[in-house]
Amino acid sequence: MEYEFDDDPQRIDRDAVWQWLSTEAYWARWRTRADVEAQLDSAWRVVAAYRRDTGELVGFARAISDGVAFGYLADVFVMDAHRGHGLGKGLVSLMIDEGPGPHFRWTLFTSDAHGLYRRFGFAEPDHTALVRPASTV
Repeated sequence: MEYEFDDDPQRIDRDAVWQWLSTEAYWARWRTRADVEAQLDSAWRVVAAYRRDTGELVGFARAISDGVAFGYLADVFVMDAHRGHGLGKGLVSLMIDEGPGPHFRWTLFTSDAHGLYRRFGFAEPDHTALVRPASTV
């Protein structure tokens, strides 16, 4: 199967993104459809992987940024049936190395796929980073 990557926000299949995030993503299942729509609308950049033969969205990544020096990588996923074909690497590469922010300081939060992100220079934060956890109230 052949794949292509694209950063056209108009091409994003919002139903496919919503379906995956609301049922598969351990980090996003609590979001409402309106939340996901708002995040897509306000994203600095979105990239996706598509089956070349059908155009079906099979992978996705979203970023938030100030457009100058900082980027936050979010909602990276590859649908199960399409894993093992380098799509995760392609999504992250297009987002952070081949896009308008290769010199940004990038961050992300994840409990998996650390090996993938380390290939792109992600590491545990140094002494300059502080994080305020989300409120539970």
